[in-house]
Amino acid sequence: MKPGIFIDRRIPAEVEAYLAEHCVIDKWEHTDPIPRETLLSRIGEAEGLLTSGTKINNELLEHAPGLKVVSSISVGYNHFDIPAMKQRGVIGTNTPDVLNDTVADLVFALILGSARRVAELDHYVKEGLWKPENGEKWFGTDVHHATLGIIGMGRIGETIARRAKYGFDMDVIYHNRSRKPEAEEQLGVRYESMDKLLSESDFIVLMAPLTPQTEGLIGRSEFNLMKKTAIFINASRGQTVDEQALIEALKEGVISGAGLDVYQKEPVDVSNPLLQMPNVLTLPHIGSATAKTRFEMAMLAARNLVAALQGGTPPQLLNEFK
Repeated sequence: MKPGIFIDRRIPAEVEAYLAEHCVIDKWEHTDPIPRETLLSRIGEAEGLLTSGTKINNELLEHAPGLKVVSSISVGYNHFDIPAMKQRGVIGTNTPDVLNDTVADLVFALILGSARRVAELDHYVKEGLWKPENGEKWFGTDVHHATLGIIGMGRIGETIARRAKYGFDMDVIYHNRSRKPEAEEQLGVRYESMDKLLSESDFIVLMAPLTPQTEGLIGRSEFNLMKKTAIFINASRGQTVDEQALIEALKEGVISGAGLDVYQKEPVDVSNPLLQMPNVLTLPHIGSATAKTRFEMAMLAARNLVAALQGGTPPQLLNEFK
């Protein structure tokens, strides 16, 4: 008999067809997010849950006594209450690697867009305006041969570093909880203390995962160490930054600008001062949002789910459950 699963969001038809070969599917049919109470009322018989960002905590686990595996279509898994899952014998999986290049592309879009003020100048031209004869007002910042500091040298960080070194001749420095000698040798990047990275970098990219240790990692004291000309990029998680400190640093000219794909509260509030700042490029958390990458993430999540329900080891079983 096929195990029952619940899918709490829309997925590609090919991925659903693969799951249907191995499982009995119940699913949320709509494009808008499933209400929490609806999910809790429908998950009772499921052995597997395919999701992305849904909080997996005691409340949900109590409503799903037969649950064996939660497969998340994401790299981050801070929505998992791991002790609660382990206590009930529920394992968790994620979808790393398949999105590395796509997120690295997005990070460079933020770097280039912020440095050359693309959105600001696009708006200016569409207003029917043009640069004055003396165009210094619209000067940007060179990316090539600048110093890039990467905080969090995981798989995506290394992919960003490769683009920076070989595409833009940048001097790349990094800070990580542990050194990466292989990356240093292959990519020509160098390890520095956090303080030195912050004070030397022209562009600072935050790619640290959200953990109790990284929450609020970048705050007022860190911004004060940065160059006044520095541009800060965050494509990790909004909670890794003290957002009020970032707002104040931008308002006071402590740093030059920012490129953001993530925020402390999402969706970002329309009253957030960051949305009113011309020197801040704001995107709606779309790091992995291309059709090809999202398909590959969904398929990997499906394979994780099926492998677990068939008694095997999922391709991307989280370390905490090994």
